[in-house]
Amino acid sequence: MLGILCTLITALTYVDAVIVLTQTPAVHTVSTGQEVVLKCNIQRDDGQYVRWYKQVPGTKLIVTSSSLSPPVLTVFPPSSAELQSNEATLVCLSSQSVPFADVTWLSAGSPVSSGISTSTAVQQPDQTFQISSYLSIQTSDWNMDKVYTCKVSLGSQTSETNINKSKCPTEE
Repeated sequence: MLGILCTLITALTYVDAVIVLTQTPAVHTVSTGQEVVLKCNIQRDDGQYVRWYKQVPGTKLIVTSSSLSPPVLTVFPPSSAELQSNEATLVCLSSQSVPFADVTWLSAGSPVSSGISTSTAVQQPDQTFQISSYLSIQTSDWNMDKVYTCKVSLGSQTSETNINKSKCPTEE
């Protein structure tokens, strides 16, 4: 009986709880030599080493010390068939990117919070990633030449492109 108790006590000394770490901002891009401040909340500190890495769920770990190239953004207007209804869709294609890019939309300079559907990043043969984001808009807003912006953020680095009716060629 004493042997079982000693074995149980020995086994329990090696039980370790999961450490939950929260970092803000989640991604922050700086050039070599620039200072960066990241806030880190660790629920339980066991005295072990803390290392900084970014890993997107379901993908391999990405550790980089090189600067991230800005993505190539292409925004597509609604189709002429869509414009015959009350609702239309704008499409933003972010290519030559990284998998943890964040896509947001603006309408007349203000953030849009509804009507957005963004795909997960899809790896391309050149090892970069492509993300598609769709914004549902009212056809009347498009016809009033409202400006829409697709904004892609990679940490503190952002790229954006605008689209509105008057910037698009008309179909003959």
